[in-house]
Amino acid sequence: MVSLPETKDRIKIPDGITAKLDGRTLKVKGPKGELQRTLKLSRVELKIDAGDIVVRCDMPRRAEKAEVGTFASHVRNMLVGVQEGYEYRLKTVFAHFPIKSTVKGETFLIENFLGERSARKATILAGVKVDVKGDQVTVTGIDLEKVSQTAANIETATHIRNRDIRVFQDGIYIVQKAA
Repeated sequence: MVSLPETKDRIKIPDGITAKLDGRTLKVKGPKGELQRTLKLSRVELKIDAGDIVVRCDMPRRAEKAEVGTFASHVRNMLVGVQEGYEYRLKTVFAHFPIKSTVKGETFLIENFLGERSARKATILAGVKVDVKGDQVTVTGIDLEKVSQTAANIETATHIRNRDIRVFQDGIYIVQKAA
C-alpha cells in the first residue's frame, strides 16, 4: 500500500488550556483569556486529536506547505498568549525637547515631539493595554499580532521627517519583546 504524501504539524495543547474547533474557526481558552482565529485557506485542514491540534494538508504544493507552517505558528502563538500573554517594552529617547507620552482611551498621545505644537497619535488596538511610567512604555496583551502592531504604531508615530536622522534620534523605540 502506497501512502500519499502529506504535510502535517502537531501542536500539543498544554494543561489548563481548552481548544475547540467550530467549523474552520479555532477557539482557545486559557487563564489569561480567550482567542479565536478562522482558517481561511482552502486545502489546509485543522483537527483536534488526543490533546493535540493537528494542521495538515494532503498532496501539498510548495505554497500549501508554507501555509501549514504559518498556521501552526499562529496556533502556537495563541496557546502562549492565553497561557502567559505578551509584553513589549518601549523607551522614550530625546535630546532636544522633552517628550510627554499619555494614554487617552484608545489613543496613545505623544506631545512636544521635536517641539511640535500638535500631539502625534498612535492607535491602541482592542484587547491591548498600554502603561506609561516615566520614559518606559509597556504594551501587554494576549494576542501577539495586536500587541506587536500597537507597539509598531507607537514607534512609527515618532518617525522623523525633513530632518537629519543622524542628529535627531529622538523617538519611542522598541527595546524588548517578551512572551
